Amino acid sequence: MKINKTTLAVLIAGCFGATAAAEETKVLSPVVVTATRVEQDSFDLPMSIDKVEKKDIQDAQLRMTLSESLSRIPGITAQNRNQMAQDPQISSRGFGARSSFGVRGIRLYVDGIPLSMPDGIGNPGSIDLGVISGIEVMRGPFSAMYGNSSGGVIQLLTDAAPARPEVSADVLYGSFGTRRESVQAAGTRQGVEYLVNFSDYTSDGFRQHSANEKRQATAKLGVRLSEDTKLTTLLNWFDQTALDPGGLIRTGTSATAPGAITRNAFYNPAGVASIAVTNRNRVIRSNTQVGFNLEHKIDSSNTLNMVAYAGQRENLQYLPNSASSIARDFYGAEMRLNNRGDFLGRTYNISAGLNAGFMEDARLNQTASGGTITNAAPSRDETQKALNFDQFVQSSWSFADRWDLHAGIRHTNLRQSVLDRITSNGDGTGSVRYERTIPVAGLIFKATPTLNVYANVGKGFETPTMIEISYNNDTTGTGPNLGLKPSTSTNIEVGTKWLVNDDTRFNAALFDVSTENEIVVQSTNTYTVYNNSGKTKRQGAELNFEARLPMDFSVYLAYTLLDAKFDENSAFNANKVIPGTYRTQLFGEIAWRHQPMNFVTALEVRHGSKTFTKDDNTESAPQYTVLSARASLQQQWNQWRLTEYVRIDNLTDEAYIGSVRVNDSNNRFFEPAPGRNYIVGIKANYAF
Repeated sequence: MKINKTTLAVLIAGCFGATAAAEETKVLSPVVVTATRVEQDSFDLPMSIDKVEKKDIQDAQLRMTLSESLSRIPGITAQNRNQMAQDPQISSRGFGARSSFGVRGIRLYVDGIPLSMPDGIGNPGSIDLGVISGIEVMRGPFSAMYGNSSGGVIQLLTDAAPARPEVSADVLYGSFGTRRESVQAAGTRQGVEYLVNFSDYTSDGFRQHSANEKRQATAKLGVRLSEDTKLTTLLNWFDQTALDPGGLIRTGTSATAPGAITRNAFYNPAGVASIAVTNRNRVIRSNTQVGFNLEHKIDSSNTLNMVAYAGQRENLQYLPNSASSIARDFYGAEMRLNNRGDFLGRTYNISAGLNAGFMEDARLNQTASGGTITNAAPSRDETQKALNFDQFVQSSWSFADRWDLHAGIRHTNLRQSVLDRITSNGDGTGSVRYERTIPVAGLIFKATPTLNVYANVGKGFETPTMIEISYNNDTTGTGPNLGLKPSTSTNIEVGTKWLVNDDTRFNAALFDVSTENEIVVQSTNTYTVYNNSGKTKRQGAELNFEARLPMDFSVYLAYTLLDAKFDENSAFNANKVIPGTYRTQLFGEIAWRHQPMNFVTALEVRHGSKTFTKDDNTESAPQYTVLSARASLQQQWNQWRLTEYVRIDNLTDEAYIGSVRVNDSNNRFFEPAPGRNYIVGIKANYAF
């Protein structure tokens, strides 16, 4: 008898919802730093900000992509491509949904150090999830306080070094020849905090031509220079090779009357673009970045924070009949002064700072045959640069017993330039500057000690990326497209945060975003050209529910409703749904913990509605509902701690599309997800 998975999902999530049971006796709103740049209870902030805890990032997870843990955050779409040649698809309230390379429209940080470039592109593949203790996710107007991103901010926080030295090793095996091994050493010695982690990952991939391997390392060092000054150094490196199976088309169906997704269409060994195999499509990339974070307490009211970072990235992508390489150098710095005190007898906090970032890409396109670069002259040889210099002020003031006001303003100045060394098809040398001042304000009313109501409004500013300004002709590839405008938005949000009791909390938010000059694909041939579409509208709701139940059960639910469309007055696909967005998404989990045995088990459900793959909405991927289960068991013997874990994804062996390639020029929109699959592992930890 076939299970009605959608019905089952709604019943499970609606009745329970759930996160894994934690050891604390209360369900509390998390303390966050991303919203105001100082630690503050998220319950008292007039904005949507949630935190993924360490247990939900690392326990019984592969720890290779952000999509593993971000799916539990309302308003966030984090689709797993199920192949490592491309970064995961991450969008916030529809911003970033169209991105084909990296993450755009969302700013990425690790411990306050940017992973996003000045032009807005971020590469989450450089994140070592094995050392992450939490992920803070902010949506809405206040995201603009981090620069040219309209959709949100994702900040990852690394583990703190333990007081006693520890060493650990973790070995994981799974379906499709998947293997992951990691070792870690951490501790504190003579006031110096250290953490070093190394991991080695390989997989054959569940599709033909999707094998991949990745090695990465992270080192964190904290030194207290004085009683009031601490310097933290963070170094990360990775090296990766991944075959690219490409997107797929529906077999035996038309775009106007698409048939159902079937196992035969996508899951057989031929479930790969043949041209990808013939041309050995693949990516070879490496990334090294070092960051410094200096915190100095000037006095009881003032704190100075300085961040500096630098890195290099190499990316060689083999595509059909060509090879594209990027050699990137990047660096930047931020200086911020935080002041707190009293004004008119009421507490306030204010942060003011300067931010600058620079990137330089050496880009080269060469002819390739059968996955090998030929001696033919390159078709592209240019240097692209982006430089930003921003200033910002953000403040909060408790101006009445039950009222808090938050406000901020950021001025962004971004310059992008291209130096073209091949002029036979037209000189593509040129530059462009984008400049904008972005205000935001929010108000929170503390109706009761356990119920807050808030509203906020602000402007958004999303500049074109270097990729988007590269070409102004889809046949000859001439460029750059300096006429492309940044998109601007007005973002409004209202919401409530309710601590129902010591065991239950509930958050809800409504949002409305009006955007002008949305950046979209204008035409696709040999090259992709972008244009401004006019106006778009994003409206929706987010719900978040968490509760601890009797008998050591716990539940969690995250639900998103999103109506993202091109405006009815837009000349570009008026009233059409923005592709890559899902009208409804749901994540639910019910968990149980047996305290005496340190045993934890959980059942998860994920649901996504139909999503369109083209701007004209003539093709789409159908809705899906999948169930997953996980379990872990822990033992403690003196200084030893041993943890065994297992995870099974897609319990009902659903045939579904895991992610889509929006506006793919060859109509290869679909990236299928695997059927039932598993991981099993063991971790040993020794504390000296």
